Amino acid sequence: MIVMGIESSCDETGVGIVRWTPADGDAPGHATLLADEVASSVDEHARFGGVVPEIASRAHLEAIVPTMRRAREAAGIDRPDAIAVTIGPGLAGALLVGVAAAKAYALAWDVPLYAMNHLGGHVAVDTLEHGPMPECVALLVSGGHTHLLHVTDLAEPIVELGTTVDDAAGEAFDKIARLLDLGFPGGPALDRAARDGDPKAIAFPRGMTGPRDARNDFSFSGLKTAVARYVEKCERDGVAVPVADVAASFQEAVADVLTMKAVRACGDLGVDTLVLGGGATANSRIRSLAEERCAAAGITLRVPKPRLCTDNGVMIATLGAHVIAGGAAPSPLTVASDPAMSVRVSQL
Repeated sequence: MIVMGIESSCDETGVGIVRWTPADGDAPGHATLLADEVASSVDEHARFGGVVPEIASRAHLEAIVPTMRRAREAAGIDRPDAIAVTIGPGLAGALLVGVAAAKAYALAWDVPLYAMNHLGGHVAVDTLEHGPMPECVALLVSGGHTHLLHVTDLAEPIVELGTTVDDAAGEAFDKIARLLDLGFPGGPALDRAARDGDPKAIAFPRGMTGPRDARNDFSFSGLKTAVARYVEKCERDGVAVPVADVAASFQEAVADVLTMKAVRACGDLGVDTLVLGGGATANSRIRSLAEERCAAAGITLRVPKPRLCTDNGVMIATLGAHVIAGGAAPSPLTVASDPAMSVRVSQL
């Protein structure tokens, strides 16, 4: 079975294709990567310091057909056996482009359509690199999402353990990078700046870690404000802002909270596998601290390569393959995009 995935929830137009091999005896079913094509509009958003929904939507319109063509050529196929598409969560206009394209291709090729949850795709894509997914806790960190999830089966709805109550971690990275004049996207820029800084130089707060705070939720608004106040004080006192130290200390505060709560959630559930997903998990400190804490707790850490952590069509194709193999019925061609889609919905 050849499954094509279409992803357009934010500023990447992704088309991925996988081949699903069903279970055979003791060998579990698995997906094999055939094509992974992505067109990003990040450069068009850079001067605004963040993603502009209208620009993203127009970029998807311009990129979807050539990206589809490249993916089919790379995979060496005329058409897939099924199409999976992200219907949410994400930007309304951006999602609309991908969903409309998926419906058109499904109708033209006479193949079934499967509507997918973007967040589940970030978890499923790890199977391409590390094999079948055991029961796990997943930490998803990106510009639009920060979630702790409990995954028992990729073909079943995912349980949300916690999420951010304000900014997503990746959004906080972008805003602090803009404050420090490091450019957009903020994650890579801050990571580079932090290499020359001292993560212990400034004691920035760790949000939502008090005894009365929600155990698995996150908050980065207070941290963002603390960094802004520190920079303002430096400027008011006529002191040069120690950009590297600020970047390193901010990055440490984010990584500390994310990894602490993720590892603790594994212990609470008696789960011995932690999966990281989302573009912000490419951050070197988040990865290294997760490795340290998982090793100390006897937890297996699974992290896809950076290319698969960012938004792409492969993750949607892979999730779709698992859902189809689990016996799910196709979605109707009337299915609508859902920008605020619940994480508990894996397929419609």
